[in-house]
Amino acid sequence: MAQFEFHEGPQAAVLPMMSLREVVMFPRAIVPLFVGREASIKAIEAAVAEHDKKIFLVTQKTPEKEKPGPEDLYAMGTVSKVLQMLRLPDGTIKVLFEGVRRGRWDPEAEAEALSKDEPPLVRVLDVNERETSSLESAALVRAVHEALENFAKVNKKLAPETVLAISTLIRPGKLADAIMPHLKVEFPRKQTVLEQTDPIKRLEEAYELLLGEIEIISLEKKVKTRVKNQMEKNQKEYYLNEQLKAINKEMGREDDPAVEATDLLKRLDEKKMDEESKERVAREIKKLKQMPPSSAEYTVVRNYVDWVLDLPWGEIKETNLDISEAEKILNTDHFGLEKPKERILEYLAVQSMVEKQKGPILCLVGPPGVGKTSLAKSVAHATDRECVRISLGGVRDEAEIRGHRRTYVGALPGKIIQALRRCKYNNPVLVLDEVDKLSSDFRGDPTSALLEVLDPEQNYSFNDHYLDLDYDLSQVFFITTANVLHHIPGPLQDRMEIIRLPGYLEDEKMNIAKGFLVPKQLKENGVDSLGVQFSDNALLDMIRYYTREAGVRNLEREISSICRKMARKTIEAKQKEEELITHVTKQNVGKFLGVPKFHYGEKEDSALVGVTTGLAWTEVGGEMLMVETAIMHGQGKVEITGKLGEVMQESAKAALAYIRSRADQFGLKHGFHKEIDIHVHVPEGATPKDGPSAGVTMATSMVSALLNIPVRNDLAMTGEITLRGRVLPIGGLREKLLAAKRALIDEVLIPKDNVKDLKEIPAAALKNLTVTPVEHLDEVLAKALICSKDRLFCGRDTAQPVSLGLFKEEFQTGRERQPTQ
Repeated sequence: MAQFEFHEGPQAAVLPMMSLREVVMFPRAIVPLFVGREASIKAIEAAVAEHDKKIFLVTQKTPEKEKPGPEDLYAMGTVSKVLQMLRLPDGTIKVLFEGVRRGRWDPEAEAEALSKDEPPLVRVLDVNERETSSLESAALVRAVHEALENFAKVNKKLAPETVLAISTLIRPGKLADAIMPHLKVEFPRKQTVLEQTDPIKRLEEAYELLLGEIEIISLEKKVKTRVKNQMEKNQKEYYLNEQLKAINKEMGREDDPAVEATDLLKRLDEKKMDEESKERVAREIKKLKQMPPSSAEYTVVRNYVDWVLDLPWGEIKETNLDISEAEKILNTDHFGLEKPKERILEYLAVQSMVEKQKGPILCLVGPPGVGKTSLAKSVAHATDRECVRISLGGVRDEAEIRGHRRTYVGALPGKIIQALRRCKYNNPVLVLDEVDKLSSDFRGDPTSALLEVLDPEQNYSFNDHYLDLDYDLSQVFFITTANVLHHIPGPLQDRMEIIRLPGYLEDEKMNIAKGFLVPKQLKENGVDSLGVQFSDNALLDMIRYYTREAGVRNLEREISSICRKMARKTIEAKQKEEELITHVTKQNVGKFLGVPKFHYGEKEDSALVGVTTGLAWTEVGGEMLMVETAIMHGQGKVEITGKLGEVMQESAKAALAYIRSRADQFGLKHGFHKEIDIHVHVPEGATPKDGPSAGVTMATSMVSALLNIPVRNDLAMTGEITLRGRVLPIGGLREKLLAAKRALIDEVLIPKDNVKDLKEIPAAALKNLTVTPVEHLDEVLAKALICSKDRLFCGRDTAQPVSLGLFKEEFQTGRERQPTQ
């Protein structure tokens, strides 16, 4: 155990004192310091000049103080010697100190001297210590030497000569004092070691700090190595990226693939996609980042990512829910069409009352030119939505709807996804035109793919083969158009709300022409400033004699033709200084359009035998259907001509079977059909015809020819016939009645079961037209055949006598007695 002895005499001295900031001076340590404070400089000068270069160095407790007092200084310090001193140009001096021994001063006793003297002179007492050797101290010294070697390995700043000099020390106190200046620990800890007067305890504290310093330096080295490696990696990446930019620039690729991938990820984060979809797209972007831009797969993946990010995921456009404003827009754009307008306004009313409603799926069915597609565009205008149109006519590949799988070269999404990409919103009005013109082949059935698109219970997760992601179509307002329903599969019809758009009446066409078509064509042909006017009679003649259609498309073409001729005549009139005709009237409409193309009113001029007027439905509206029957000597053959379909041929056979079963009532002898040939013909043989509604027309024509009784020329009929003579209901009644009215027919016979359909027909269509419901063919014959008052089946005065011998004897005798005029 070391013993210390404090005494005055030779071990006490008065020396100038200098305070140190954050530095602790140890005995036998050589430390260079820069001194700038005036008091410190004077203390050094006094030590050199008067005290044999001896000076007492004490550490400040608070380094921030410029002029510390006695209470701000530690009591223990180090008596040191000034080895070198160098004055610098800025007024400071650089001094090299060497620690000699420990010293202690009494701050309280020297306080008065410290405040007066300048430089301060204090009385310093030496601290003497006696060191004793023991096994414990020897073991501690050996451990410190070993730790010092490890410290030298991790701390390259420590010179080998210094390590060697310290390693030769075996006394604990001196060894501790030699080690402490080389440790980077805070000055309060160093001051604690300096004040420790027990050499072994002092060495233990120094050993503890040495081990801590070794650990810190090791960790610091690891951190530096890791940071250095990272920096080298970053520098390498930066260098390579710069090279890659230069290469891309030389090859004409200005965009950096890494930057592009970052931009794509940023765009992905902004999309309102579900997490699963985001993860899949993020993987594709990561894959894209690792690919060289020159590879073929890079283009495929990039196109896929661009398609996904260009879609309006969850982008909903604010829609107009003002029903009165929407109704005003619909009425302004379209005349009539009350039922479709009513359904659209109902949808808007429901949408205004609920937060979220699945988009409706409407199917507008009607002849060409009645305004199906334009009505869909008006719906978009009225609801303030984007309108996107997709034409499905001739589409035969399922991939056109669902998209191609990405395994194919040139793969693309389906038309639905392409349309949404174009409109930039997820709630447009999507018009699927000509849905009845879809076809199928070995590549699949597009109508089956539409089942998912047009099903409100499924389209919230529509899966396009190209995207392979679930996309929500439930907010899309689907409107499909078709000319006929029987070409649309039943399951697809079941998913849509069918709204029929029948043909226009004459007065409706007149209003459309005056309110829409004429102003439009005047503006498009540049003659709107000439004051061109169309009279009502001129428009009526154009409707009757130059067009025959359910819609107004051809009427618009004729109006456009007149406007073009007006434009030409305007230029010619200016050149010849002639007066320009600006009024289109009934008298001059022929000069513009030429000879009338159609005859208005197709009924026969007089009642004829075997000629019956029927009514047919076509894709362009209702048409008159003339059925002619001729009877001649023969062997019982039945000829049916006019390019008739199987259903119409079967109707003719059913009519003949009915007549044979009722031969007695008609006065025909048994086996009459074996002596004659019957030829049934429907004119316009180049036009295919089919359907069951001509059954009563064929039966009436055959009865008229067999009985030689004429059929009323002012009467038309429609209805399916059975073998028992019952008249069954038919479709397309409105179109057929319009055709009858157009042909100036006075009376129409319809099946009794179709009376309910008359409620949906405008009163204008029934004006001056008598509609008679019938249940049996006997009622039809009673109305259609022109008979005398005294007999059921006999000819009028104009009828010719039968000469084929078909009647029973009493009927034949009676007919021969009737005079002929």
